[in-house]
Amino acid sequence: GVRSESFDRQKMEKTLAGLGKRRFLLHNVHEDAPVVFNTRWAMSYLAGPLTREQISALCSAAKRQSAAPAPPPPVARTSAQQSAQESAGDAPVLAPGIHQVYLPAKGGNLVYYPRVIAAAEIALSDSRLNVDERRPVLVTAEIGDGPLPVDWDSSEILPLAKDGLLDAPLPGAGFAEFPSAAASEKNYRDWEKLLMQWLRKTQSVRLYSSSKYRMTSGSGETEGQFRVRLQQLANEKRDDAVDKLRKRYGSKALVLENRLLRSEQAIQREQQQSTKKKLDTAVSLGTAILGALLGRKRLTSSTASRVGTTIRSAGSAQKEASDVARAKETAQKVRSDLEALNAELEREIDALETAFDAQAEELEEVLVKPKTTDIHIELVGLAWLPYSRDTTGRLTPAWSA
Repeated sequence: GVRSESFDRQKMEKTLAGLGKRRFLLHNVHEDAPVVFNTRWAMSYLAGPLTREQISALCSAAKRQSAAPAPPPPVARTSAQQSAQESAGDAPVLAPGIHQVYLPAKGGNLVYYPRVIAAAEIALSDSRLNVDERRPVLVTAEIGDGPLPVDWDSSEILPLAKDGLLDAPLPGAGFAEFPSAAASEKNYRDWEKLLMQWLRKTQSVRLYSSSKYRMTSGSGETEGQFRVRLQQLANEKRDDAVDKLRKRYGSKALVLENRLLRSEQAIQREQQQSTKKKLDTAVSLGTAILGALLGRKRLTSSTASRVGTTIRSAGSAQKEASDVARAKETAQKVRSDLEALNAELEREIDALETAFDAQAEELEEVLVKPKTTDIHIELVGLAWLPYSRDTTGRLTPAWSA
């Protein structure tokens, strides 16, 4: 039970009213507070809303039951009576319109038990979603004696083809008790109508759609296979995006690299010119001074002119050195621009969706349901399922595919 001291009815009603799809509320008496959780899959054993035919059958059965006298209490059969009935060699005699089939059996000491069987072929197609599928269905269900003797939601898929069914029982086999509802030919027509509704509701193609990549899974492709394909596509798109980025930045980098090459060549040229200018200036100055000291006793106007030219040449050499410094600054600026361009490229690559995880992608389910004209019911009849009885009386399924 819920502990009253911790139960807030108003809060609980608000929480329940706000639950979305596939979200559930779990209240554990051993925990301090309820927990809201989400799940991708949920199984329900409820049959869902009743159809009009089922409601009519229930109402008719209720009227008959209220008008009819109370049935006498059932008489318990002795093991000898049950053994005698199940050891009978022939199947019960039914109306000619009731199709009887027998599942192939293996083993001995067989006992046949009755169930309703249905075979159908379903066409599923959708050109937009590239679906074109033909699906055979062979199912069997229990037959009861209540107002709804057959519930196709509780049916089982038989692991064999319709062509594998037999028209006669194996010799020496017994037959279990026969439900009265299975003796009415009209019931099989009613069950066929319910079967059509059940097939339309359950026999659909389930596809998975990714809104992010605008892709839908193929017919027969599982969710896991589709997620693998999504991951491959995401990786390919990322690689393409990275290639486009590298090409776009490659042209910019090429311009800067050419500029850097010209800058380095300018540095070498300016350095050579500066070195030559310094050397010429030094030689000219030395020559002028030596000529003044050794060639003449006094500094003539020619010598003075030569010294002046040498001084101007020294100024030009200083200018050449400044040109070298400017060329180095230009080269350094180009290198900085290249580094900034590479850093920007890396940032844009990191900004791409490199962390896409297909397993965490929220997929939408798309159902391709069959139309009534796409369902061909081949058989609704009575099937006899073989069971093998061992020495202790225990029954085990004995049909084979």
